[in-house]
Amino acid sequence: MKLSSIVIVGKNREIGCNNQLLWNIPADMARFKYITTGHPVIMGDRTFESIGSPLPGRTNIVISLKKNYKAPGCTIAHSIENSIECAKKHSHDPHSQSWDVNKTNDDEAFVIGGGTIYKLFMPLIDKLYITEVDDTKKADVYFPDYSDFKKVIFEQKHKKNNLKFTFKELKR
Repeated sequence: MKLSSIVIVGKNREIGCNNQLLWNIPADMARFKYITTGHPVIMGDRTFESIGSPLPGRTNIVISLKKNYKAPGCTIAHSIENSIECAKKHSHDPHSQSWDVNKTNDDEAFVIGGGTIYKLFMPLIDKLYITEVDDTKKADVYFPDYSDFKKVIFEQKHKKNNLKFTFKELKR
């Protein structure tokens, strides 16, 4: 199984503040939904709580150190290894398949946050789907250094409401 991360970052790798994303860019949200639908998504319990409910069309795997943690509609994992096993088990779950017949499900799972989860998974990540925003904001959560992802697979620049951002796909 291929492990990928998907994230939106600012100039200083900032990703969140007070358990919320820093930017609300509709094109980024649409890209996130398109890319992750039909695949397992792995997140920490605080990220799940900020979202508030399972993401539809995906097997939602929530990592928590709390033994009795509950997240209705999600699979609970208590370690990185356990979350990967859950993702492998659900990679061909017909309930999480994309309705887009042009999209293939190629045994890819997505790490979707938060900061600690991104950091713990970084050595295992094969590919980054990243939205780089040409902006800075006050943050309390940052994405780990990803400078060793040097191979650009895809790059597309955008500007909306005076905000510049770039969609990228990167490999090591």
